[in-house]
Amino acid sequence: MSAYVLRRAVPNPAMRLQDCIEDSAGPAPSSFALAELNTLLASWTAAELRDAIAVPPTTALTPFLSNYIAAMIEQACERRSVRVPDWLRAVAPLREPAFGSTLKSLRLHLLTHSPPPFRRRNIFIDATIGDRV
Repeated sequence: MSAYVLRRAVPNPAMRLQDCIEDSAGPAPSSFALAELNTLLASWTAAELRDAIAVPPTTALTPFLSNYIAAMIEQACERRSVRVPDWLRAVAPLREPAFGSTLKSLRLHLLTHSPPPFRRRNIFIDATIGDRV
């Protein structure tokens, strides 16, 4: 089997990560691409995660998506005891808070239950890597 065919049949983690990040910035709703990224991050071993995050994303992202993806990767790194790469630390947190719901009555809950990597990036949600809403 040629290297090209093998690469297409069994893509390496770095390629899969880049593809998911590219899809999240595409015309389709990013929630589907982020859900796929969530699945990948939850399923990878520590070695696969290290390989996947070795290179920063090549796709231009909005500040929100950049932070959301960074928080997802940080959470996965924490769960797998993998060092967070320097390129992730360079992503500046959002200036204004972003909430996972427009319901004002949920804000206190989101503020107190959001996973730490998301809180540090000023994103308040009630789910984490491996969880489904």
